Amino acid sequence: MNVEPISERDVVLATRNAGKVRELSQMLVPHGLRVIALDEFDAPDVEESAPTFVENALLKARSAAAATGLPTIADDSGLEVDFLDGAPGVYSARFAGPEATDEENVASLLRAMAGIRGSARSARFRCAAVYLPHPLHSSPVVCQAHWEGIVLDAPRGDGGFGYDPIFLDPASGLSAAELAPQDKNRISHRAQAMRALVSALATAAARPLDS
Repeated sequence: MNVEPISERDVVLATRNAGKVRELSQMLVPHGLRVIALDEFDAPDVEESAPTFVENALLKARSAAAATGLPTIADDSGLEVDFLDGAPGVYSARFAGPEATDEENVASLLRAMAGIRGSARSARFRCAAVYLPHPLHSSPVVCQAHWEGIVLDAPRGDGGFGYDPIFLDPASGLSAAELAPQDKNRISHRAQAMRALVSALATAAARPLDS
């Protein structure tokens, strides 16, 4: 482990997803939080076995906090497609199988949506973000947000990760993968949830973050 001395504003990001680490760092660093990737530690992987985004985020946060001894921020997020009754939902990262790549998940979803047109392709990204000062803390900060959009017929753009290339943001007319990072980090589900989380922590700033 190669980590600099810890400050009260250091937090571990409970994810090994490089794209998510990059995105969350861009969102959190301007608010005075120094983020440390989970890969800096010898931490176990967590099976995301819970039925909701909030519960899965808490599973990851408690595991990371226990392994690192540091305050932890975790999120669980995914794509809910109305035509598929909310699928892939919490199974977004493994829609095409347990070891599926982003490209395989996207292809699987496009096959499931073949022939579906117009408003029937409505969907949303949903995110649950949690802050946990230590693994046994009984009152984690939990914030949730969503981003409404449409599932495209084919991938567009080369930015982002996951389902970004096939998620159309109606306001801009761009896919999430076509949006400039600063724009995506302003309007996305994860950005909204993280802003709410930072705001909640700022409200509690009169007491230590690990209280």
